[in-house]
Amino acid sequence: MVSDILSNALINIYNHEAIGRENCLIYPASKLLKEVLRVMQRHGYIGEFVYIDDGRGGKFKVSLLGRINKCMAIRPRFYVKVKDLVEWEQKYLPANDMGILILTTPKGVMTSKEAKKKGVGGLLLAFIY
Repeated sequence: MVSDILSNALINIYNHEAIGRENCLIYPASKLLKEVLRVMQRHGYIGEFVYIDDGRGGKFKVSLLGRINKCMAIRPRFYVKVKDLVEWEQKYLPANDMGILILTTPKGVMTSKEAKKKGVGGLLLAFIY
């Protein structure tokens, strides 16, 4: 039984990147996972991804670019205010301007830099570098 879809998906992506695969299959799919994959794609960590409806929850086929050194879900999902985002970036990312923190806000799923610009806080979901 799947306990956390996002965590399982990011571990799957990380493992496939580590062994040098060109794409991976992630199942089951969810709306939150789709938005996280869009953020990763927008920042150049993954290539195209396609939703495959199999009648059992769906799958994502993700093309990998070989640019991920580490990606993990953050558990438990901490609520972060705008003023505290820098501290959390220092905690999870190896250096300034290296990698992204992904969080969900009332204005959608976005990176910590976008959240600072919009002035919103939210729940930490994952980090990627």
